[in-house]
Amino acid sequence: MSGTFVAVVGPSGVGKDSVIGFARDRLEASGNVVFVRRIVTREADGGSEDHDSMDEGEFAEAERNGAFALSWGAHGLRYGLPIALERDLAAGRVVVANLSRRIIPQLVARYPHAIVVSLTADRAVIAERLAGRGRETAESIEKRLNRNVSDPLPASTVCIDNAGAIETAGQQFVRLLEDALRQDERV
Repeated sequence: MSGTFVAVVGPSGVGKDSVIGFARDRLEASGNVVFVRRIVTREADGGSEDHDSMDEGEFAEAERNGAFALSWGAHGLRYGLPIALERDLAAGRVVVANLSRRIIPQLVARYPHAIVVSLTADRAVIAERLAGRGRETAESIEKRLNRNVSDPLPASTVCIDNAGAIETAGQQFVRLLEDALRQDERV
């Protein structure tokens, strides 16, 4: 039996961490859905996602030693998903992680049955959320909003609109994870 990798992608400010957190609050206690804690070359500061931190040197060494199932660079930072997630997949669990669109081809090559979930929202909603974080200047927000993302997603990508209340997109995501879990149990 093998589990399902569920990758969540979308632009900065679309609410990936919020939707993942909504699902975590409802499903993590079951032990059947695992929410991967990313490793990032940024100190945790309360204003960003909850993550484990490594400096550049530690990250490079961990990467060389095979500590990551997937790793990538974005926005001047390095991101990695611990290789331990493969134990959860082997045990038939649904594994959820926030990924960069850029890494999706590697994800699909390594985990061919992965489900990609693309969160979307109107530009104005994303701009408001980015400004609300207080981490970026108006100029850097504008750059993020104007960023041309041409990384292709699989045709099977599930799109969820997260422009409204978190409960709406969150419930859709929870249902998707529950369906993936049921599918894994049938295999």
